Amino acid sequence: MASDVPMTPELEQIDGEIHDIFRALQNGFQKMDKIKDSNRQAKQLEDLTVKMKECKRLIKEFDRILKDEESNNPPEINKQLNDRKQFMIKELNSYVTLRKTYQSSLGNNNKRVELFDMGAGSSEPAAEDNIQMASAMTNQQLIDTGRNQMDQTDQAIERSKMVVAQTVETGAQTAATLTQQTEQMKRIGNELDTVHFSLKKASQLVKEIGRQVATDKCIMAFLFLIVLGVIAIIVVKIVHPNNKNIRDIPGLAPPAQNYQIHNRRLLWAEASIGM
Repeated sequence: MASDVPMTPELEQIDGEIHDIFRALQNGFQKMDKIKDSNRQAKQLEDLTVKMKECKRLIKEFDRILKDEESNNPPEINKQLNDRKQFMIKELNSYVTLRKTYQSSLGNNNKRVELFDMGAGSSEPAAEDNIQMASAMTNQQLIDTGRNQMDQTDQAIERSKMVVAQTVETGAQTAATLTQQTEQMKRIGNELDTVHFSLKKASQLVKEIGRQVATDKCIMAFLFLIVLGVIAIIVVKIVHPNNKNIRDIPGLAPPAQNYQIHNRRLLWAEASIGM
């Protein structure tokens, strides 16, 4: 079974070696049925046992690297890699059970059968208590032992599923938090746009006020010049009242001059009456 799970080059190399060993085990057990000589069968079985031990070592190495890189991988990738590891454990256990069957049929009482404890997702080596003489075990005992190991493997899978479920839940909570933070950032961005627009309008208003103030200053300066001019004319008229080059300002003629003109009119009127 070729794996399409994303792996690092190191894991991919180990996975490829394990896959090659599984293929060699499959071909080796197929040859067992064709071998008639019991000695050759025993030799073939020993060769297959060596391959299974090598496969067990590679699975342990695969598990070690997987744990080292677990924090750097997303939960989905870790789940796929753990499923791949469990598949390899089950595949190896199936060949171990098959080896025990051939070992029992050979009746080789001088060979010791190592019971691979690959269940519960453990990569620890099998304990010495799990190594028993094949001659001391019946077929039923071998079957029961295999079933126990399968049960342990199923339990390990269930525990892995629980871990994955917790990881998925944590990921969902993290995603929800990120969504809320994203929405909050969007609101902050909208508020910043509003503030920027308000500042722009305020800047335009300040410019308009500045132009109005400048216009008002010009008008005030012009009025000030007019007032200065009027004051200057008044001062000149007071200092030089007989200066004909300076016109009288309407409403500001000297009172004495007006009085003299009025007296002249009265004198002309009396003279006209006396004549």
